[in-house]
Amino acid sequence: FGRMKPVIVVHGGAGRIFKEREEGSRAGVVRAALQGYGILKQGGSALDAVEEAVRSMEDDPHFNAGCGSVLNEKGEVEMDAIIMDGKNLDSGAVSAVKCVANPIKLARLVMEKTKHMLLTDHGAHLFAQAMGIPETPGEKLITERSRQRWKKNLEPDSNPEEFQKDLGTVGAVAIDSEGNVACATSTGGLSNKLIGRVGDTACIGSGGYADNRSGATSTTGHGESIMKVVLARLILYHMEQGMSPEMAADTALDYMKTRVGGLGGVIVVNNSGEWAARFSTKQMSWATVKDDQLHYGIYAGERHTKSVDEAHASESEGF
Repeated sequence: FGRMKPVIVVHGGAGRIFKEREEGSRAGVVRAALQGYGILKQGGSALDAVEEAVRSMEDDPHFNAGCGSVLNEKGEVEMDAIIMDGKNLDSGAVSAVKCVANPIKLARLVMEKTKHMLLTDHGAHLFAQAMGIPETPGEKLITERSRQRWKKNLEPDSNPEEFQKDLGTVGAVAIDSEGNVACATSTGGLSNKLIGRVGDTACIGSGGYADNRSGATSTTGHGESIMKVVLARLILYHMEQGMSPEMAADTALDYMKTRVGGLGGVIVVNNSGEWAARFSTKQMSWATVKDDQLHYGIYAGERHTKSVDEAHASESEGF
């Protein structure tokens, strides 16, 4: 009975990834996966690995989380995040938070420093202050692209729905050498959403779920649809019934599509270290590291493989 081989899987959001953003999305998920794996390789926890991977993507303006988040109807950034520990089902989440560079760090603090699981808006803000988290001016989180898109969606003949396809929640799941699993998910939500709208990301069982008895999953896609079917928990349920991660993911995504017409994507790792990255949208950027092999892709059927050493080398040269 050896120690588990650690595995990390990350996603940078399901939807439509515009051509000019493909490279950046690929590089971003690869970087996040390598950083998370680095922690696991040194014997670090799945929890630390998923938090670090998600933080890396929050700081990357290519993704709709942290810096680069889309704007609500009023032109502000409001973010949601969740983290969960499969060991004891502890979880922490924040919703509708503003002026925080890394909502995932705040979610982790909610889990570890309070008796609660979810803090929202003003209360989350007060908690962040109490925890000594520096306030990041909202402007700092807004990219030119998010602002342009917000403006475009305000035009009378615009169809924000068309843009919603480019979603970009970020997430990570991992299993560490102790056999513990964890998940983390973070997002800026839907472009031009109503003020105070909270999607699936901050909701346990929808945006993510982790349980050592079965595995961990993080979701992305149309938040309202994901919430209707409680997608993350549904996938783990299928795995508890004996399905492989891939089969469980496909079955749950298919159910969401037929039952409520929703599209999305998921990453999964089970408690024996098998993983999957599946999506019903056109694209989803994803990356995984297992056995010192990096795999990544964006399109259905696309899968590149490199050794971790090779990946680190091309990392330093840029893609």
